[in-house]
Amino acid sequence: MGDVSFLRNMAYDLQEKLVIGIASSALFDLSESDKIFREKGTPVYRQYQRDNQDRPLRPGVAFSFIRRLLSINNDFTELHPVEVILLSRNDPDTGLRVMKSIEHHKLDISRAVFLRGNPPYIYMPAFNVSLFLSGDEKNVREAIMNDYPAGQVLGQAFEELDETDELRIAFDFDGVLADDEAEQVFAETGDLKAFQTIEKAKSAEPHHPGPLKDLLDKVAKIQKMEEDRAAADTSYQRKVRIAILTARNAPSHERVVTSLRAWGINVDETFFLGGVEKRKVLEILKPHIFFDDQRIHLDPSKGVVPSVHVPFGIRNIGGKS
Repeated sequence: MGDVSFLRNMAYDLQEKLVIGIASSALFDLSESDKIFREKGTPVYRQYQRDNQDRPLRPGVAFSFIRRLLSINNDFTELHPVEVILLSRNDPDTGLRVMKSIEHHKLDISRAVFLRGNPPYIYMPAFNVSLFLSGDEKNVREAIMNDYPAGQVLGQAFEELDETDELRIAFDFDGVLADDEAEQVFAETGDLKAFQTIEKAKSAEPHHPGPLKDLLDKVAKIQKMEEDRAAADTSYQRKVRIAILTARNAPSHERVVTSLRAWGINVDETFFLGGVEKRKVLEILKPHIFFDDQRIHLDPSKGVVPSVHVPFGIRNIGGKS
């Protein structure tokens, strides 16, 4: 009974934390390993990972985002507001190289799930995960179809040239933070003026949440912690900045503001682009991660910033985006 009581008292509560579930394919560059797996099969792949377990993997698309997010814990050591959990389709044997790479890169990730081929997203509720990041398109689409917040990383990792600790997170709005109601209207009418008229009429009606709304809530909560710290200590520099880039413009912009007000969230930058290419803004903004539900925006952006496809809503039905 003594041991049971000890374990009960030591329970680690994730409920109030921002929890990210990440696959090794999002955190590290696994292109070489994946090629061996595809071309030579599991036994050769397993031996390859064993032979190279002490050779650290190179950073992947989401590495900078995760590293900077975890650094927030250094400023709030008692609360430890951020938790990152490795959710892997590897088994522990082949996953050992990933864990050693995490240690090598000094990432504060101590919890891991290894599932030997099974989909990791099914365990997201057990860890209160607000976002699952993976390079595996099938896993991400399945997660979204089962109402779990997920995104597929695209492109290659970027060299970190920003020496500050600032973390810039950029979101599309419709189909990412909000549901795809507006996207459905535009798809049905095919008429921009009709869309604008409908959104203007609903300008006082907040949108329903989209797949990454909980992530936004948790990030905004960290921002509030930073604001309180800065108010008490003028030397403290806020790290987290949130940007929204949307193809909307006036008059459909008002409903975005209404939604953010209803959600109790303030963002740092908002871009109502009205058809201007998002890549042009992203090249200047340089977020450490950018979320969008449409590949038409992400295919250009993945060449300039770490980009994530959220395959949610009507734009992604049947695998289309």
